[in-house]
Amino acid sequence: MAMAAAKVVLAMVVAVAVVWCSNVARAQTPVFACDASNATVSAYGFCDRTKSAAARAADLLGRLTLAEKVGFLVNKQAALPRLGIPAYEWWSEALHGVSYVGPGTRFSTLVPGATSFPQPILTAASFNASLFRAIGEVVSTEARAMHNVGLAGLTFWSPNINIFRDPRWGRGQETPGEDPLLASKYAVGYVTGLQNAGGGGDALKVAACCKHYTAYDVDNWKGVERYTFDAVVSQQDLDDTFQPPFKSCVIDGNVASVMCSYNKVNGKPTCADKDLLSGVIRGDWKLNGYIVSDCDSVDVLYNNQHYTKNPEDAAAITIKSGLDLNCGNFLAQHTVAAVQAGKLSESDVDRAITNNFIVLMRLGFFDGDPRKLPFGSLGPKDVCTSSNQELAREAARQGIVLLKNTGALPLSAKSIKSMAVIGPNANASFTMIGNYEGTPCKYTTPLQGLGANVATVYQPGCTSVGCSGNSLQLSAATQTAASADVTVLVVGADQSVERESLDRTSLLLPGQQPQLVSAVANASRGPVILVVMSGGPFDISFAKSSDKISAILWVGYPGEAGGAALADILFGYHNPGGRLPVTWYPASFADKVSMTDMRMRPDSSTGYPGRTYRFYTGDTVYAFGDGLSYTNFAHSLVSAPEQVAVQLAEGHACHTEHCLSVEAAGEHCGSLSFDVHLRVRNAGGMAGGHTVFLFSSPPSVHNAPAKHLLGFEKVSLEPGQAGVVAFKVDVCKDLSVVDELGNRKVALGSHTLHVGDLKHTLNLRV
Repeated sequence: MAMAAAKVVLAMVVAVAVVWCSNVARAQTPVFACDASNATVSAYGFCDRTKSAAARAADLLGRLTLAEKVGFLVNKQAALPRLGIPAYEWWSEALHGVSYVGPGTRFSTLVPGATSFPQPILTAASFNASLFRAIGEVVSTEARAMHNVGLAGLTFWSPNINIFRDPRWGRGQETPGEDPLLASKYAVGYVTGLQNAGGGGDALKVAACCKHYTAYDVDNWKGVERYTFDAVVSQQDLDDTFQPPFKSCVIDGNVASVMCSYNKVNGKPTCADKDLLSGVIRGDWKLNGYIVSDCDSVDVLYNNQHYTKNPEDAAAITIKSGLDLNCGNFLAQHTVAAVQAGKLSESDVDRAITNNFIVLMRLGFFDGDPRKLPFGSLGPKDVCTSSNQELAREAARQGIVLLKNTGALPLSAKSIKSMAVIGPNANASFTMIGNYEGTPCKYTTPLQGLGANVATVYQPGCTSVGCSGNSLQLSAATQTAASADVTVLVVGADQSVERESLDRTSLLLPGQQPQLVSAVANASRGPVILVVMSGGPFDISFAKSSDKISAILWVGYPGEAGGAALADILFGYHNPGGRLPVTWYPASFADKVSMTDMRMRPDSSTGYPGRTYRFYTGDTVYAFGDGLSYTNFAHSLVSAPEQVAVQLAEGHACHTEHCLSVEAAGEHCGSLSFDVHLRVRNAGGMAGGHTVFLFSSPPSVHNAPAKHLLGFEKVSLEPGQAGVVAFKVDVCKDLSVVDELGNRKVALGSHTLHVGDLKHTLNLRV
C-alpha cells in the first residue's frame, strides 16, 4: 500500500509540474493574429499593414459568415482558426494599476504583481494633471509588458469618470470626485497616458474606456439596485453635471471606448438609448472607437428591467442604438435569431464589429507578433520597477489631505521615543489599494511606514472597521496611548463598508470607531493624529472640534506605498498639498436626502439642499478644495479685465432687447477669451506644492451654480519664492452655464472670480 501511495503522489507531483510548466510556457506567448510565419494567413488583406484600418476591417468582414460575426460582438471573442485569429478577451481593468479583476489579465510567477497606485479619488486630490497622465503612462507600460508574455489584454475598461454626486456611493472611491472640470481633466490625463503610443497617428499603446455612461451613481442603497434603477435627470443636470467628463474624454482624450451603464436614464436603459449612443457619443462627439456594455447589461435590460418582450428585441435595440460590444454572452446567443426574424439587419452587425476590428488594428493585434513591434521589448523587467513604485508613493504623498493641524505636525522623529499606532486600519495592507485592484508589487502599511522612522507600539483597537462591541479592544488601546509620546489613530472604511454593489446608509464612522477615537484621545499622553482611510467622506465633526485631537488627515485608499507616504507627510519629509475633491457633509444629510433624488440644484420650497459644492446650500464638515499645508501661500492679482464685450452679429436681438444670456456658440465665441495672471508667494518657512483654484460665481440666471471651477494649476515654491500663474479663460466655454433646456449660454452681467480669499469682479456685456 505504501509503495502504491508513493507512486500516486509521485504521479500527482509530475502532473502538477507539467501543468505549471505548460502555464509558464503559455504565459510567454502573447495572443495575436496575422502570424508572419504562416504564409496563408499573412497573405490576407486584413493582415496588410500598408492598408488603412478601415480597409483591413472591410477585408476581414467580407470573409465572415453571420454565425462567425456574432462571435466578435462579445467580450470573450471566439477563435477563428481558419483565418488564424485566436480567441481574445476584451475585458481587462486598469483603474489604478493593472488589475486581476477582468478575465483578460492575470498574474503568475513570471509577473507576480504590478504597481498599485492610489484609488483615483486620492490621486484626484492632488489636482495635478501631469500626475494623472504620468500614472496612465506607467500603467500602460506595465500592461504592454504583461501582454508580451501572454498575461494581459490590450483593451482596458478604465477609468471610471462618473461624478461622485452622493457621499454614500460605494464606488465614489473609483472616481475623480464631484466636480465636472476635475473629472474631465482626470479623464483626459489618464486616458492620454494609457493610450498614447508616440509618433503621432492613430496607433494605441492600450485602449482605454470611459465609464459608466451616464448618470450612474447608485449601486445598492436600501434595496434600490443599479440593475433596475431609473435615474430621473433633467436635461439641464445631464448636460451640466453628468455629461461633461464623458464629452471631454471622447473629444479631448480621444478615448477608444465608452461603456454604457446598467441603469435607465429617464425610462430608457442607457445601452438601448439611440440618442445617447449613436446620437451623442458617435454623432455629436465623434467617438473614434467602440461602445461596450457594462457586464451583462443587455441581459439585464431584458431579464431584470423587462424593457423588451423577447431576447431578440433586446439584441436588436442595443445594436441598432449603437452598441458595438457586449460584455457578456447575450449578443452571441440571440443576434443571429434577431437578424433571421428581420428585427436587425446584418449591416447593423457589420457596423458594430467593424468598430471593434478597427480598435484591435490600432492596437497592433492584427500586425503579427507584438514582440517584433513597438513596445515589443517590454517584459517582466518593466513591471514593478523602482521608479514605478516611487511614483505610486509620490502620488499618495501629493493626494493626502491635511484637514486639521493645531501645530503638532510635522512630527520630529528625533524627539519621539515611542509612538502608539492604533486603529482598525493602522496595519492595513489590502485595504489600502481599494477595489478593482491587482496584486501589488509590495505593501508598506501605515504601521510599517511609521515604524521605519520611530519606535512604535501597535494596538488595533478594533479587529475590523466594523468595530462592533465584540471586536472593540478599548482597554489595550487606551493604555498604549497613555504611555506614548504621540498617538496615530488610523480609522475609516474598507470594501466591507463601501464598494461596488454596496452603498452606505450613514456618514458616521462605522460601528464604535467614534468611541475608540474619543477614548484614545482622552487617554493619550501626547498629541493625537487622526488618519481617515476611506473613499467617501465621513462626518467627523466630533474630532474636528476636539481639543484632544491635534491633527486630522484623509488618505483615501493610498495604494501599495500608502504607509510610506503617510510617514513622509507626518514627519515633514513632504509638505502636504492635497485638497478635497468632494464635499464632506454632516450626518444629517443622509437622514434627510434620498440617494435616488438625482437633482443637483436645491429646492427651497421643500428644503432640498442640492448637491456638491456647486449647488449645496447646507452646512459642511469640510468643503470641496479644503486642505492645509505646513507653510502659507499668499495670492495677489496681477492682471484681469474688468469689462469683457461680446461682439454679437449685426441684427442680433440682444442689441435691442435686454438679454440675460447669449448662446455659447457662434462667431462671437471664436476668439472671445482673456487671461488672468496671479502672483503666488510661499510666505512660510517650508517648501511645498500648492493648488491654485480659479472659481467663478456667475450671475443668477438659469439656476446657475453658486460657483464653479474654471481651472486649477499646481505650483511648487521654495520658502519666500513667488511665481506667476496664468489662466486663459475661454468665455463661451468657461463662463457659460447650462440653461433649463440643456443649452449652453453665456450669462451677461457681473461674474466674480475667486482665488482663495481673493475676489475680482468683471462685467460681461454685449
